[in-house]
Amino acid sequence: MTPAQLPDLLLHVAVVRPVFLWGAPGIGKSSLIRDFAASLGLECVTLVGTQLAAEDLIGVPELRDGRSRFAPPEAIARDEPYCLFLDELNASAPDVQKAFYSLILDRRIGAYELPAGSIVVGAGNRSSDNALARPMASALVNRMIHVHLRAAYADWANWAAGAGIHPWVLGYLAERPDQLWAAPPKTEETFSTPRSWHMLSDALHSYGDDVGDETLRLLAGGTLSPAHAAAFSGYVKIVRHRYGLEAIVRGDAGWPSAPADRDLLYFLAEAFRARLIKDLPAAKDRAPASVRQFAHRAKALLVELAELSLECGRLVIAADAGGAPVLPAWFLVEVSRDLPRLIAARAA
Repeated sequence: MTPAQLPDLLLHVAVVRPVFLWGAPGIGKSSLIRDFAASLGLECVTLVGTQLAAEDLIGVPELRDGRSRFAPPEAIARDEPYCLFLDELNASAPDVQKAFYSLILDRRIGAYELPAGSIVVGAGNRSSDNALARPMASALVNRMIHVHLRAAYADWANWAAGAGIHPWVLGYLAERPDQLWAAPPKTEETFSTPRSWHMLSDALHSYGDDVGDETLRLLAGGTLSPAHAAAFSGYVKIVRHRYGLEAIVRGDAGWPSAPADRDLLYFLAEAFRARLIKDLPAAKDRAPASVRQFAHRAKALLVELAELSLECGRLVIAADAGGAPVLPAWFLVEVSRDLPRLIAARAA
């Protein structure tokens, strides 16, 4: 489900049964839980599974009236109802997971019971996200209702509009909403998430709009997926110099050819590909004259682009990750048929 759908589900489910929220790193699980607790007027108490030992939950023994009993930790033992958020629960050690059993199902540790009106919510990453995650014991799995969260641009944009996100970040993701989130790589490198875009926004606010190109590339490269970082740097150049794709399509400007503008060329190539996907119909016979004229112009632009960068030219017509074409078949056929003639005409 999307972040916007989560509060309603929690309102109906978390008040009666514990919920476990699965999701990739950086998509806002923790913030969503804290915001939900605040909407109910509940304090949110966070326990991070990777930072706990079993005795941190069970407490320490104390003598009372000649008998020993375990005194639960102060963070848990509260008089007023609250939201107990068990973050990184499935990353905790097996003995810590076991210590949570009674707290999650029975809302009790030793003689202490959570106040009426309290809610228990857990969250964690998936093993497929290359994050720290341990197998969750079946007894623990069966004690919670499980929900899978995914990043959604529309939800993020609604939040970002009032969160002071930098205009460059807002503008770029409005054009490339598919780059809000990227699957975590198998190697140790940065990757794009709502959290990393927020970090980049904060860094840009700190530097100000006169941040240098090299610093901008450093900041983007330190927070985003490499391809997204290059494209974002190119986008900022467009914003600064009003150098847009429309001017190239009209013929008022050419593809940027300077070696220093390679990131700009990469972004424009991606924008050109997105424009073709959006504007070209699946069947040529349904295309109005204006679209057929644009397709003719696009073929010539592809030649010019490939002459500057064969990689960028291939990017425009590349298939998707599954190998399926994303551009209409009729256009790809015409490209393969007409490009040699167009290249020869330019050479002459």
